[in-house]
Parts: sequence; C-alpha cells; structure tokens
Amino acid sequence: MRLGVLDVGSNTVHLLVVDAHPGARPLPAHSHKAGLRLAELLDAEGAIGPDGIDRLVTTVNEALQAAEDKGAESVLSFATSAVREATNADHVLTRVRAETGIDLQVLTGADEARLTFLAARRWFGWSAGRLLLLDIGGGSLEIAYGIDEDPDAAVSLPLGAGRLTSAWLPGDPPDPQDVRALRRHVRAEIARTVGEFTRFGRPDRVVATSKTFKQLSRIAGAARSADGPYVPRGLSRKSLEDWVPRLAAMTSAERAQLPGVSADRAGQLLAGALVAEGAMDLLGVDELEVCPWALREGVILRRLDHLPVR
Repeated sequence: MRLGVLDVGSNTVHLLVVDAHPGARPLPAHSHKAGLRLAELLDAEGAIGPDGIDRLVTTVNEALQAAEDKGAESVLSFATSAVREATNADHVLTRVRAETGIDLQVLTGADEARLTFLAARRWFGWSAGRLLLLDIGGGSLEIAYGIDEDPDAAVSLPLGAGRLTSAWLPGDPPDPQDVRALRRHVRAEIARTVGEFTRFGRPDRVVATSKTFKQLSRIAGAARSADGPYVPRGLSRKSLEDWVPRLAAMTSAERAQLPGVSADRAGQLLAGALVAEGAMDLLGVDELEVCPWALREGVILRRLDHLPVR
C-alpha cells in the first residue's frame, strides 16, 4: 500500500509518502515539508495565535493535496510537543478537524520516545543489543533505553532546539552569559532523569535521530546525506565539546555556511548542540551512531504491525 504520514512538529509540518506492506521496510516515495515553527508562534499565555492556526490549517490542506496527488491510500497524522503543550490545543485540533477533515492524534512525549525507539530498533536489528536512544526535536528531547522493541524506560524533556533558542538565546550571536545560563538549565533538566537509565547498566549501542544530530554529525565530518542512508554516521562527545564554543561565537548566517546546515535550522543549532553535549556527558556516552529512521518511520512500522499479513 502507499501510505502517507503527516507529522505536525514543532519546527515543520512534514508529509512522508511511503510504499509499505507488512514484513518489508517502508520505501520513501515522496516528501513534502513546510517550516511553520509552531513552537515559536506561542503567545505569552502559551497559546497558538489565530495567524498560526490559519497557517497550520493551510499547510495541512496542502500536505493532504500532495498525498492525494501521489496516490496515498490513507494518511496517518499526528502532532508533537508544540500542539501538545499549547494552552488552546483543543481549539487548534477542532479547527484542523473542521477545515481539513484530519483528526490529528496528539502524541505524548513518552509515545514519541517509544515510537522513535521502535524505528531505531528495526533499523539496527536485534544484534544491536541494549539500545540507548537520543532524539532532539524542535520542542523536546526524547531519551529511551531497552533491549526489546518497547523500551524499558522512556522520557520526554522540554529541551527542544527551537524552544530553547526562542526562550534563552535572543542574541545573534548569543550573549556568552545567555549561553552559560542555558547550559546550566539543560544539564539540570537532564540530570533529573539520568538515574532512570543508568540503573539498567551500560548500553551496547547508543543511537541518535533527528535533524539536529544529523547536522552536528555532518559538521563534525560525517558523510553527506546525498551519500545515502546506509553509510555509517557517528558523533563523538569530544567533537561536540570542540564545536560548542565555535558555534556560540557564530551568527546564524555563519552557521548556515557550515556543511549540512540549512539556513532555517542554523539559528537552533547551538541550543541543539548544548542539549546533545549535555545528554552525552551526563549519560556517559563517548560515541553515538546516527539513525536514518525516526518518529515518522516508527508510526509507519506500528501501523504495519497491525495490518493482516496476506
């Protein structure tokens, strides 16, 4: 079947159309993205304003048209932290349902962590042993650990790169005192959850997903995206420790000139690097591998698991 997955995230609204059937890996057929930055459209009360809702409705309709054009039989749709944490989430969901016909499923943070963990487990396989997963989105950081397809521990923290940039790093380049304050905040938040994972012992493999980790690994010397998903890509804590002060001294425009860094994500890269460095340090991770699959693939795989095998 040809299946569409609509991901209303904190940074982008992303439609992924795949050809899939039970027992096979989903093959990407089409990708449609729009950068909304919902996490940055929240007002002082934490609500998504009328303009943001209008833009979301328009973007969802455009994505649905793209899914129809590409022959998708059905569209799975979900929203993550920006909608989940909006104080007017019910109103937003009602507007989207009324004007697009789509009933957005709002994933909990734990759901995000579990589904992303499932995708990483399927990508690396059972031989990977005990997996520790890190995922940095626009609104949240997900951490999961386990030996099976469902993790033994999964948490979501409000440490997304977009959220933190908007709230903590107004300058361009940022003020060193703001960077230091954000670093303290990030590490204090992560430290509260470390015990939930270290009690299981050291993982056999540490993997990371998300655009943030892909960009960080690329500036640290990993292969280009154009080289394909099967080329191993990694990131070391030592590389991050070298890059964080360099990123902090750059403007967004200067970061956008780095290999693999897109202009629309350049402003968030420093906050993402601080989260990645803090997580790796506090969890005792020296090296990690970047996984091409993430939340969208996890949603697809879970759906396929519930289809009858012909």
